Amino acid sequence: MSQAAAGPSRQQQQSFWFIACAIILLVQIVAEHMMGRVAICTCGYVKLFEPVVKSSGNSQHIADWYTPSHIIHGFLFFGLTHLIMRRRPLSMRLFVAMLIESGWELLENSPIIINRYRAATISLDYVGDSILNSAMDAVFMVVGFLFAWRAPVVVTIGIAIFFELLTGWLIRDNLTLNVLMLVWPLDAIKTWQGGI
Repeated sequence: MSQAAAGPSRQQQQSFWFIACAIILLVQIVAEHMMGRVAICTCGYVKLFEPVVKSSGNSQHIADWYTPSHIIHGFLFFGLTHLIMRRRPLSMRLFVAMLIESGWELLENSPIIINRYRAATISLDYVGDSILNSAMDAVFMVVGFLFAWRAPVVVTIGIAIFFELLTGWLIRDNLTLNVLMLVWPLDAIKTWQGGI
């Protein structure tokens, strides 16, 4: 039986899912453009890293103090897809992770979540991400996903804890606090976070 009759090879299947991941990212970018998101920071330039959280450049450049949260997304999505899709190709699992991350990026940049951030968190001036920052958030999730695939579990968990402690200490915010304040805002935490 020829290979063509037997169906696509493993490499062809992997390539298909990796291309599908790129298409999801492209759809995210186009959708955010159609939502009226700005391509880059309105300051007119691109920075590799924006170190100031309470600034108009936060969530507008390539990376910022919320980048570690997106790397942790990758760790979590790798773990989730490992549990529920263990026998599926890595590229298919990455595609599922991209669907979740891109879906979140679109929701995060919608008026409902932007207004929620303003009402429930310290992000009173949050206007959403630039398209560049949002796309890079998805790319950093991929970095986290692939890192978790190659690294020992204990190392991945250790880095996630380190990122959470580091950003919690430096900016009084991290993935855990971000989720908590969106879902169940606590005045005590909001007051503490505002004391930067």
